[in-house]
Amino acid sequence: MLGVLGGMGPMATVDFMAKVVRNTPACRDQDHIPMVVCSAANIPDRNAALRGEGADPLPAMAEALRRLEAAGATCIAIPCNTAHLWHAALQAGTPLPILHIAEAVTDALAARPGDTVGVLATTSTVTGGLYQERLARRGLSWRVPDPAGQAEVMQAIRLVKAGRAPEAAAILRGQAEALVAAGCHAVVMACTEIPVALAAVEGDLRARLVDATEALARACIQACASPTLADAA
Repeated sequence: MLGVLGGMGPMATVDFMAKVVRNTPACRDQDHIPMVVCSAANIPDRNAALRGEGADPLPAMAEALRRLEAAGATCIAIPCNTAHLWHAALQAGTPLPILHIAEAVTDALAARPGDTVGVLATTSTVTGGLYQERLARRGLSWRVPDPAGQAEVMQAIRLVKAGRAPEAAAILRGQAEALVAAGCHAVVMACTEIPVALAAVEGDLRARLVDATEALARACIQACASPTLADAA
């Protein structure tokens, strides 16, 4: 059973669940992956904590993880990129495998031609190096927006959380196009709010966007199809 440690944010959690369903090869209800979800919207703000301006979210994330364990989860997904900066601490506290969103993305990028990847993410995800080291291990270079552009990305993420995705879309599209113009063959939507805002994008830009939420969903489907986890479920 897939356990979803969600609520960061709630809309991104619903988007992740929908992508698990859409990507599962199924002909009937029973072909789908059993999921148990803890939409723990009370988890303190991850970015504020990393700036030293808010409470540590780790205890609340660990409590949500314990709830998923008690509910019978056999593996865990966290549809929030910034929360993965606590991945090692969370993994150390549970015997259940916690799939890593950045690993899922870099696996997906391996099949794409090109060597420079743009990353649209929270400032904490960027400064925490969540993607850069993994991209470098795959022989990929990376670019992020300049400081003014990064401030716009953060504004757009806040707009999505406030239910104002259309306003966010215009900002994020501009930043993604700027990364493409700077030579990026792909642009990772490395905050789970960003695919919500850019869901309607089409054309050449759509072909260049890499959805971290969808990459995680596909990794979860593959993991849950493995004999060990299938037997546990």
